[in-house]
Amino acid sequence: MVDAPIGPGPAGMNLNHIKVCARCNLRYDWRKSPSSMKMTYCSSLCEKADLGFTVEALLRYERATPEAEAATPAV
Repeated sequence: MVDAPIGPGPAGMNLNHIKVCARCNLRYDWRKSPSSMKMTYCSSLCEKADLGFTVEALLRYERATPEAEAATPAV
């Protein structure tokens, strides 16, 4: 049995970096994932589809101040 590298290049691909997406079950290199949760989702689309939001959007979310909520008339 020959220990041949997997993939292009002399070193091949390191299988320690390959994960399976929790949403679509595709294999992906977690270091190249654009998702905030790189070790779980292959892309931001899978992250949003599974959670209903992205972690990046959650971190940017600004909650309204109580004064602004009180100034808004109730319907």
